Amino acid sequence: MQVKFPLILDGATGTELQKRGYTGDVSAEQWVLDHPESIIDIQSTYVSAGSNVLYSPSFGANRRKLEEHGIFNKTEEYNLRLAELSKKAAGGKALVAGDISPTGLFLSPLGEASFEELVDIYTEQAAGLEKAGVDLFVIETMMTLSDARAAVLAVRSVSDKPIFVTFTCDESGRSLSGTDITAALTVLQGMGIDAFGLNCSTGPEQMLLQLKRLHEFARVPLIAKPNAGMPEIRDGKTVYDCPPEEFVALIPEMLDTGVAVFGGCCGTTAEHIAALKEALAGAVVQKPSPLHSDMLPASTEKLPAYLPVDTCCGKIIEVGDGFEDELSDAMDSALELVGIRIGSWDDVEALGDFQYMISKPLCLVCDDAELLESALRVYQGRALYEGGIPESELLPLCDKYGLII
Repeated sequence: MQVKFPLILDGATGTELQKRGYTGDVSAEQWVLDHPESIIDIQSTYVSAGSNVLYSPSFGANRRKLEEHGIFNKTEEYNLRLAELSKKAAGGKALVAGDISPTGLFLSPLGEASFEELVDIYTEQAAGLEKAGVDLFVIETMMTLSDARAAVLAVRSVSDKPIFVTFTCDESGRSLSGTDITAALTVLQGMGIDAFGLNCSTGPEQMLLQLKRLHEFARVPLIAKPNAGMPEIRDGKTVYDCPPEEFVALIPEMLDTGVAVFGGCCGTTAEHIAALKEALAGAVVQKPSPLHSDMLPASTEKLPAYLPVDTCCGKIIEVGDGFEDELSDAMDSALELVGIRIGSWDDVEALGDFQYMISKPLCLVCDDAELLESALRVYQGRALYEGGIPESELLPLCDKYGLII
């Protein structure tokens, strides 16, 4: 099936499962496998309403989440079976996206997970989805850049299919872990994702404000998958009260901000998808035109830092005694760019331990490609590079991690 923009995703899964009897006493994935007719009914209705893409019902089907529900050693099997249900619902009339969501784990100092543990968890899930023959991957409802980066690397280790990523954020545009969505966009589009945007969080009106911010930085198509309005608690139940006609009222403005992929999250129904199809009939999608295209797109884990192309790495910090103090002083200084020399595995470990202190764009100074790649894995921003590694060894790292030479 050929992909054409604007692309229409599906609507809510969780709130629709609840209408069909899901109470949350078991994992949603287990319940879906026990009641396959429910998800097929939901998703085939979305296809009839106009969805071009269905999300496999594998939102919480990573190893960490399944084990929380007492499900062990079935990650690949669950993802394979769940994706096959969506393929059946699609009936060849829509694409199926392998759906991946947060692990709930955090890197130090917020948590104790290692980055490689995250990659391993996601690789297992992605392998099952790839085995099922999904058409693309969607990494959604992301709250940390570490989860998103790990998921992208995991998918890329098993597949070369398109990757969409959507974050959830507060009214200021920050994720749960404090990453601004413009930083997430800058880092992830450097890693080669195919589209970026937002899901859940808010209704269309509030989401539009953040999409306008993303538009200034986007070099890939944007995604909008809002809730059916802001959730309200009534009689102990969560209610979404944005009707279809109101849900699509801001489509023209979203198109102007570069949104090319539309869908619905919590509370949306087939009626919302049908309204999207009608509102997008004949719509023309804008090509990305970032304001900072003539600058170096660096980023820390929290904020983007677009730099002039002639920026130089003025100060290079050596890892060793006093590294933490020297790094702290550099972050408090007037330096535009801070360099860290990576010359050993201990240096890579130190970068991982203290990267939470990094609030300025980082230049990695290194002469060993293997060490450099390890440093790029633990650093959750988008780094610049200085050193003597041959260009032939650097280019794969640029493609994989967004390294800026």
